[in-house]
Amino acid sequence: MAQFDVFQNPSKTTRKHYPYVVDIQNPVISDIATRIVIPLGIMSMFRGEYMSKLTLEIEFDDQKYILLTPQLASMPSKHLKKPVGTIQHLRDDIIASLDFAITG
Repeated sequence: MAQFDVFQNPSKTTRKHYPYVVDIQNPVISDIATRIVIPLGIMSMFRGEYMSKLTLEIEFDDQKYILLTPQLASMPSKHLKKPVGTIQHLRDDIIASLDFAITG
């Protein structure tokens, strides 16, 4: 798994609103059974209710999503099968949103 790879949300319950999760964990931490992920929510579900520094607007797979940084979570790596893409090119913005969540 590579940092900033995008995976289909393994939860059938939440996949309708949050179709993807982004693996943000650094590859140096690969000996544990979990990965740190942030869900991507479908932008139209949020009706403009998001904070640009905290919840980034991301275009992926020809659709607009919100990176829901406040919903950062860990997930068993066995549930993250095959990546469907990457948002590596947004690395600096994602790290900035994490920094904003922690330090303001």
